[in-house]
Amino acid sequence: MSDEPSKGKIHVDSDWKAEAEEEKQRLAEEEAAAGDKPKGPLPDPTLADLVNVVAMPAAMAIGGYRTPDGQTMPPDLALAKYHIDMLGLLEEKTKGNLSAEESQMIGTVLHQLRMHFTEVVGGGGVAPPPEPQG
Repeated sequence: MSDEPSKGKIHVDSDWKAEAEEEKQRLAEEEAAAGDKPKGPLPDPTLADLVNVVAMPAAMAIGGYRTPDGQTMPPDLALAKYHIDMLGLLEEKTKGNLSAEESQMIGTVLHQLRMHFTEVVGGGGVAPPPEPQG
């Protein structure tokens, strides 16, 4: 046998372990310090916020979105229909109590979701998600 280190073996410098431990401790301290900072008050809720809370899972369930690792999310049409129906119920139950702007907003979101849903169900495959309204 030779006194040379064999090829293929990994030589770990002991300093590396100390540096990794120091980095880990520094990150933990930063997280703890960030957790102590006040986050500030949340904004007042709006109808647009409520519509977004219902519309976003509907849009994601229709499919076409990508996961962080780049995979396309498969559609779950039953879940998409459920959320679209919930948004329709919200529109129905608030009719007459909304401003013209709120009524138009909920109507537009529902129309876009229904059209996207229909494209997917109609055999067009998973269409790209609609562009968000500004």
